[in-house]
Amino acid sequence: MKPETHSPFGKAAARRRVFLVDDHPLVREWLASMITLESDLEVCGQAEEASIALGAVGQARPDLMIVDLSLPRGSGLDLIKSMRAQFPSVRLLVLSMHDEASVAERAFRAGAHGYAVKRESGPRIIDGIRTVLEGKFYASPSLTAQLAGRMFGGSAQGRGSPEEVLSDREMEVFRQRGQGRSPKEIADRLGVSVKTVGSYDARIKEKLGLDDAGELMREAVLWHDRQRGL
Repeated sequence: MKPETHSPFGKAAARRRVFLVDDHPLVREWLASMITLESDLEVCGQAEEASIALGAVGQARPDLMIVDLSLPRGSGLDLIKSMRAQFPSVRLLVLSMHDEASVAERAFRAGAHGYAVKRESGPRIIDGIRTVLEGKFYASPSLTAQLAGRMFGGSAQGRGSPEEVLSDREMEVFRQRGQGRSPKEIADRLGVSVKTVGSYDARIKEKLGLDDAGELMREAVLWHDRQRGL
């Protein structure tokens, strides 16, 4: 039996409802087991991709949604934007393997209220959940200094950098290029056609002043390595 949270008046207080969106079943299982142990929280639903999550939110009635950015047949950033438009009262916490400040910044610009990195400890992720539920913004401690630097002029990005000139979807394609993924792999992950990925590649080359696919791949890999501090 789950423990109950009691109010000062002796009645059990309602637990805050959390909806999980991640394409890895083991990650969802880990999150669910961790959240269930908290007396003030409960899991009200799960989904492995954006379209399923959007279709289930109305019935699940979550207070908070935990969103992974790398989803099959869609984008976590697109899901965040859709949630803010359709369900503005639901708080949104990104839980991602990506610890680049540029990725976190885009998540906040899309409408996320918090950004946690998957390698953080369980208690720290729970702290992030509660912070966002309290109406505050949250970022993993490992990202806080980087985000502050980007906001107040300490960013290493210059004029015309990918972060400044590329759209969210173009940036996602560029990032995945930097991870060595092929157009077909990127198309499968984003739920679009290979031809569409080619169109994104063309716009990226134009915006960054690159001549061909080889230059695009090289710049993407170099950018990815810089984000990782290599």
